Amino acid sequence: MGDWKTTDGLPRRRRHRALSPLREHLRDTFWFAPTAALVLVFVVWSAATAADDAILTALRDAGDEDAVGDLLGIAEDAKTVVTTISAAMMTFIGVVFSISLVAVQMAAGQFSPRVVRIFVRSRITKATFAVFLATFVQSLLVLTSYDSQRDPSLVASIPLVQSVLTLILVGLSVVLFVMYVNSTLRLMRVAHVVDLITREALRVVANMPLDVSAEEPVGDISAGTGTGTGSSRGPGASSGPGPGSGPDLGPETARIAHHGRAGVLRDVDIARLVRMARQSGVVLRLVPRIGDFVVPGTPVFAVHGGPATKGLRALSFQVSVGAERTFHQDLGFGLRQLSDIALRALSPAVNDPTTAVQAVDRIVQFLSSVARRPLGVLLHLDRRGTVRLVQPVPGWTELVDLAFSEIRGCAVASPQVTRRLLAGLDDLLGAVAEDRREPLVRHRTLLTQAVERTVPEAADRAFALHPDRQGIG
Repeated sequence: MGDWKTTDGLPRRRRHRALSPLREHLRDTFWFAPTAALVLVFVVWSAATAADDAILTALRDAGDEDAVGDLLGIAEDAKTVVTTISAAMMTFIGVVFSISLVAVQMAAGQFSPRVVRIFVRSRITKATFAVFLATFVQSLLVLTSYDSQRDPSLVASIPLVQSVLTLILVGLSVVLFVMYVNSTLRLMRVAHVVDLITREALRVVANMPLDVSAEEPVGDISAGTGTGTGSSRGPGASSGPGPGSGPDLGPETARIAHHGRAGVLRDVDIARLVRMARQSGVVLRLVPRIGDFVVPGTPVFAVHGGPATKGLRALSFQVSVGAERTFHQDLGFGLRQLSDIALRALSPAVNDPTTAVQAVDRIVQFLSSVARRPLGVLLHLDRRGTVRLVQPVPGWTELVDLAFSEIRGCAVASPQVTRRLLAGLDDLLGAVAEDRREPLVRHRTLLTQAVERTVPEAADRAFALHPDRQGIG
């Protein structure tokens, strides 16, 4: 088992961020940002309380009782505003988010249930909810700081800084509310939804291994290689073995089974797995793909080149299993969502071919971005350039089938979609290498045959089989 190098003799290096899986999991939750905001508001309130006490102490030490009386009057005027805020904010939160959830439910019914995930991951949504709750809690804390004493010489607390901070939070809440409404309305627009999905999918592609210079710091690194139909090379693609070849992983000596709950394999901690494999002197091979459903007892890792030491028994804890797929390391999840949107738009109940065309636009964009990249398997290397983790990913044929098979079957009766599909397939045929043309040619032939069988009139068939990037326009 030797080091894996590129054609110029240098390994493809890319640092793995140790906190990357944790960050992605927190983005898929809705509780973290509000909880962090509540903790922060207590800290800020404590600091504001200390500032108010310091101001009051300084004025009394200076013997300026008139200034204390003036501050007390300002604080009393602000109390009315703070009281109104505390009474109205929670009701405001409930009404706003109830309406928003209805809007999201309508979007999920129109496009796909998986678009709800976009709402959950939205930074502006979490920030708005967090600031609303922080404003409510801050107003309650400020009210507890007011002193019933009205005599400037006897008053023990004047929450002036706290009141100003509450007013600032109210202003921030108004700004975020406008941004949040705009974001929610955009979520109901198909163009915005498919654009968000495509950007997330392209981010997965961008995180696939790329070349770096030899001067960069050496860390845990990864390289991609093509197998089967995914072995073509092009600009930005990894230099890997040809079809049917690959690094010698050594004999398989053990398999590590999944012992957690059943669910979808969401991601794996690549940096830690590479480190564990290096320390044990073995190569790990991930058996299922990201996005596969695993149950207890399913083999997750195969160990090559050495025995499964005691430290490797904890490998099953380095995988994340959840109820649904995520974009983090799942190359095909974006295509799955775009295909779902197109299929729902083509259903007789919806009958919206224009939406299907918009989804096909983005499908073609995604496939174009991976057309010259190595697919099929990713090789993750340690800092010495030795293969330590082999991760399967969808090959080119699998991605093309995922993109077009179901849509092609439902689009026969819609000339707008068939014309767009043919134009997209032609564009891709002109962009890929010769060894990746077969699945595209196959889908184009099947689409043509289906239209010829289904459409009785020759003129209608000719119209439906004319490539058009806008469908009909």
